Amino acid sequence: MDTVLLEMKEHIATITINRPKALNALSTEVLEDLNTALAQVCATKSIYALIITGAGDKSFVAGADIAEMKDKNVDEAATYGRFGNQIFRRIENFRCPVIAAINGFALGGGCELACACDIRIAADNAVFGQPEVGLGITPGFGGTQRLARLVGAGPAKEMIFTGRNIKADKALAIGLVNSVVPHDELMAAAEKMAANIAKNAPIAVANAKTAINEGLQTNIDAGINIEVKAFSACFATEDQRTGMNAFVNKEKVDAFANK
Repeated sequence: MDTVLLEMKEHIATITINRPKALNALSTEVLEDLNTALAQVCATKSIYALIITGAGDKSFVAGADIAEMKDKNVDEAATYGRFGNQIFRRIENFRCPVIAAINGFALGGGCELACACDIRIAADNAVFGQPEVGLGITPGFGGTQRLARLVGAGPAKEMIFTGRNIKADKALAIGLVNSVVPHDELMAAAEKMAANIAKNAPIAVANAKTAINEGLQTNIDAGINIEVKAFSACFATEDQRTGMNAFVNKEKVDAFANK
């Protein structure tokens, strides 16, 4: 992979979009490399949490590669949009939680990438925006869908219709990010969050993620049925027995078996 770095350490993986000279813009090559990295992490069952970030100090991902997109026709644009959405949907439904460590500009496809992650931690220099209408297009990698689900229709429409950027403090105020930290503390904060996730029973965490994601797409009664299915499935796992027996015996779990 030429445009994406992958590091796996203990139970945590980190994917870094590595085009700092282009502010980590999402070219087709980047998307393909990102998809390859996701496949490698997915296949490594000992990974229980994933961090996605951008290389350098300025940008998480500053959007899609406009030079690559500008001459596409309708059919080519539809193919490109479906490809990007397929990858971002893979992140949204990834088998373990995904944390976006947003180290600067998160514009267009970068904001959409962040929205596809489960948890967003922003550096204090982060800037968010969906500027596509100023280029004569709409968001194409899920921005019209996930942003409204995260922050509500009103703030999402304001961001998308005006194309104006917002800073990290505003993103925190509207619920777009979970927290804002000093830039030099960003990766430490993301790694701490990932470690806190990874110490818990991986199957239980994965089931909880699935229940939340699926439940958000339906009514409360159907959502409760989804939860009961996820809850009861845990009782077929060794991790459930380990965790509950340790609790009853007032012991600590050194590590869950992920089975």
